[in-house]
Amino acid sequence: MAPGKLRIVRTAYRCRAYPTPEQAAVFNGTFGCVRLVWNRTLSERSDRYRDSGARTSYKQTSATLTEWKRTEELSPLSEVSPVPLQQTLRHQHAAFQNFFARRARYPKFKTRNGRQTAHCTRSAFGMRHGMLTLAKTGLPLRFVWSFADVDVTTLDPATVVITREPDGRWYVTFAVDAEEPAPTEPVGHATGVDLGLTDLLVTSDGLRIANPRQFARRARNLARYQRRMARCQRGSNDRRKAKTRVARVHRTIRNARRDFLHRTTTNPVRSADLIAVEDLNVAGMRRNHHVAHAISDVSWGEFKRQPAYKCARAGRTLVVIDRWYPSSKTCSACGHRLTELALSARHWPCPCCRTLHDRDLNAAKNILAAGRVVARSTSGDACGADVSRQGSSLPRSAMNQESSAVRRSP
Repeated sequence: MAPGKLRIVRTAYRCRAYPTPEQAAVFNGTFGCVRLVWNRTLSERSDRYRDSGARTSYKQTSATLTEWKRTEELSPLSEVSPVPLQQTLRHQHAAFQNFFARRARYPKFKTRNGRQTAHCTRSAFGMRHGMLTLAKTGLPLRFVWSFADVDVTTLDPATVVITREPDGRWYVTFAVDAEEPAPTEPVGHATGVDLGLTDLLVTSDGLRIANPRQFARRARNLARYQRRMARCQRGSNDRRKAKTRVARVHRTIRNARRDFLHRTTTNPVRSADLIAVEDLNVAGMRRNHHVAHAISDVSWGEFKRQPAYKCARAGRTLVVIDRWYPSSKTCSACGHRLTELALSARHWPCPCCRTLHDRDLNAAKNILAAGRVVARSTSGDACGADVSRQGSSLPRSAMNQESSAVRRSP
């Protein structure tokens, strides 16, 4: 980036919304039309590709949507704002591009029981003096602004997203194009992070953060509400109320997990200029049914995602170490590498220098050392960029490298 040139970043602000009954009826109608367009387009795309092997472009889907509006069967599509419907086609086109590029899975059909969203661009809403008015609604939408450092009256969003969660709560998200914040002042410190299940993370400084086990703590209440819902008759009001209670428990778990992860990932970004983490194969490890539930509960994937954008905005350097690097079975003091280290061995003595290692702390120290090597070799890259070095042959100490095995703790 050229000196003095400002970089624009997309920032989202999510707020709790309180629509009137009339506005809720308009939004619910829009959700139904969005869901109809998505599912019907997805079905026709799939049939066409299966029958003739031809892909469908966005222009073709847009023309088909225009034809649908002219039919008597799908005439309700003309009663809602056309912008969310066009945005739905764009999102599906992008989803298929990601699928064919092997960046994502095959798009799924939408259901009425999940989260409902409608995306609106500037032609479908008006924002004036901090008041939001959407198409097909006469009154401004009431929402609660909870960001004290941003003046809502000066907000100029590029996109507005209306969301209805399964528990019945409404939200509005403002996507704003803003200038990238100035880099944070350097602190002259670097840290390595080793992820685990008993301890969520162990840093090279010796800091341990325990796994809060958000889902396990609320599993009994969730199971009780799910049993109540299973006993209710399908389609009844009692089942609808029971389903809302289950959704509320999931919301509590989701919010607690998200809050904990944001607090945990923000502290290293503020306290270190260089953060080294290990590249874990989260999707592969979740195939092991013995630890899949625990890995999902601890949210390793989200823990990998959050430091990436936070380091980029703060001007920090995030180094991702290759997943095959033997950080746990390499001595951080002398560089001796074991041939084998059992997972049950939480402490092990180095047969070369006689140092007694804590498995996780030793791994964090090795990750930091490897991260410093990678950062020096890629010092010409931009700050905050993800850096990964393939292979497990990162530089080690020049001392004795004779291999041995440790199977259990002393």
